[in-house]
Amino acid sequence: MANEVKETAKWFHYLLAFMAGIFLMNALPHLVMGVTGQLFPTPFANPPGEGLSSPVYNVLWATINFSVGIIFIYFSKVKLYRNTRITLGLGGIVMAFYLANYFGQIMQ
Repeated sequence: MANEVKETAKWFHYLLAFMAGIFLMNALPHLVMGVTGQLFPTPFANPPGEGLSSPVYNVLWATINFSVGIIFIYFSKVKLYRNTRITLGLGGIVMAFYLANYFGQIMQ
């Protein structure tokens, strides 16, 4: 890209990009389950993270995760540094595997 900054990102840009990927990926299952009207675990449930929450709470939790992810993207300067974009994707992939394992165990 022509406007890409030539200097390297600082260590915390990578950390913030990784965390952004985690929060954005976590928003997806809660948003999908919420808008389809299905019960799904959230931290608001009893017990937290295992009990089922209403669709409205799932949309709320998705909104919180999405907002935090966007804030992390802003501060990680993902637009400026190519490698932070890769780290963002890596955070999302790591979280996807974690969520598949976690929800696969408690939803059976």
